[in-house]
Amino acid sequence: MLQLYPPAGRWLAALRAGCGMAFALLATPGRAQMASPPTAPLDLAAVDAVVARTLRGFNVPGMAVAVVKDGQVVLAKGYGVRSLATKAPMDANTLVGIASNTKAFTAAALGMLVDEGKLRWDDKVTDYIPEFKMYDPYVTAEFTVRDLLCHRSGMGLGAGDLMFFPDSSDFTIKDVIHNLRYFRPVSSFRSKFDYDNNLYLVAGEVVARISGQPWTDFVEARLLRPLGMTRTATGFARLPDPTNVIDAHGPVDGQVRVIQRDRDALAGAAGGIYSSVNDLSKWVLMLLGGPGAPAPLLKPRTQWELWSPQTILPLSPAPTPYNTHFSAYGLGWFLNDARGYKVVSHTGGEVGMVTKVQLVPELHLGIIVLTNQEDGLAFTAVSAHILDHYLGVTGQDRVQEMLGHRQTASGETDKITAAAWKQVALAQKAAPKKPDYRAYLGRYHDAWLGDVNLYLQGNQLWLRAVRAPRLMGQVLPYRGSTYVVRWKARSLNADAFATFALDEQGHASGFKMNPISPATDFSYDFQDLDLKRVAEPGPGAGQ
Repeated sequence: MLQLYPPAGRWLAALRAGCGMAFALLATPGRAQMASPPTAPLDLAAVDAVVARTLRGFNVPGMAVAVVKDGQVVLAKGYGVRSLATKAPMDANTLVGIASNTKAFTAAALGMLVDEGKLRWDDKVTDYIPEFKMYDPYVTAEFTVRDLLCHRSGMGLGAGDLMFFPDSSDFTIKDVIHNLRYFRPVSSFRSKFDYDNNLYLVAGEVVARISGQPWTDFVEARLLRPLGMTRTATGFARLPDPTNVIDAHGPVDGQVRVIQRDRDALAGAAGGIYSSVNDLSKWVLMLLGGPGAPAPLLKPRTQWELWSPQTILPLSPAPTPYNTHFSAYGLGWFLNDARGYKVVSHTGGEVGMVTKVQLVPELHLGIIVLTNQEDGLAFTAVSAHILDHYLGVTGQDRVQEMLGHRQTASGETDKITAAAWKQVALAQKAAPKKPDYRAYLGRYHDAWLGDVNLYLQGNQLWLRAVRAPRLMGQVLPYRGSTYVVRWKARSLNADAFATFALDEQGHASGFKMNPISPATDFSYDFQDLDLKRVAEPGPGAGQ
């Protein structure tokens, strides 16, 4: 799914679900001078300087970086502060939500069950979850455990993510499994890559039903504890010691601030783990193997399966500094080649934090970057600088390159959002002092998100999703029967169009939504909603 610098933006959107930032980077034209991979050690002072420039350039409060090479941790260090509120320093033990880097742990948990003979990758999901049902009966019958991990279901990008994102909803894994049946496919089964989170939640439920223990307990007992990842947990609420944890940061009306942290336990198997660069170095050392590494937790054949292409991704024909020929998704990992070496990577993004893990197994190299801000171009600048060193690529200023991409993307999205708000201002200026919103009031229902109320608060029209209460905002006239929803929680950065269908009396019978900005995180999958008016607003509709 990931395009790092797509023409219309949405690089943050792709990042939220944690896709492979490296692929867009590798598809970027460059004039680098090539050389054989160096034997010289990594210049740690140069890394410090790159991180310092990155923190300043991208307004990132804090970052932690680790590099594993040839069975040794050659760098594990924190930079900046873990919170703008406390000014406490970031260090190598500071805990960060790694978001979709969790997916590799979920794939490994299933791999352990494969190794034990309790599961086969191509077993049908309905063998373990009989109530599992997709929109198409054929897809339901043929859907395998492997398919859960490959982002090739036919559902659209981020379909159903509003069930757990943003934090505050009351949906359960039972709800997720039931609601998958309502998502119309946007492509045929196994034909197209569209990044998905909810099927990883189903994968976690497969782990639970086979092992007899929740995904959270299985991963902690079978993966984290054997590796000595003592500070890591499968969710924020499960952290044994939450004293050295980042605050989430993000732009609020143009200024980076501390924002509300997601605490949603439902997202666990798709993106719930909190860890540090010190702990993640143990995970990376195990995966890379070799002298001094922890004992492997997966059979070689199973780990190779995780790192084998399952879904092919498009690749730009443009020349690249790394001479890249392919990109694909494996099982919980993105895959590509760089200067003849396989690169195994993933990114993760949740509210106020983004992360990256990148491995080059043949060079026994691992790179880990954790941040406490939402700008993925920042961690790309740092990880690319380190990868350049080990691949012998010179002449690249990755910080300046990423700043240029951000400026381009921001300029395009700013134009779109500014035009929308200009139209809202014109509509408000032309509106009567006491607008009549009676034609729009009521309770609306969507098959998977549930009820959404439109109600009056004074003279203002407001919207609130009953099962996801942070989705609450003022509804403002835009043009004709199209309105704009301005979310009360300004850190959501996801204001949306709401276009109403009117009956012959001019009363709203339903409405559909779409994000205003092309940079809106794709987990705000408003486009998947089909809200139908089912009743008048009742007492306390806004509660």
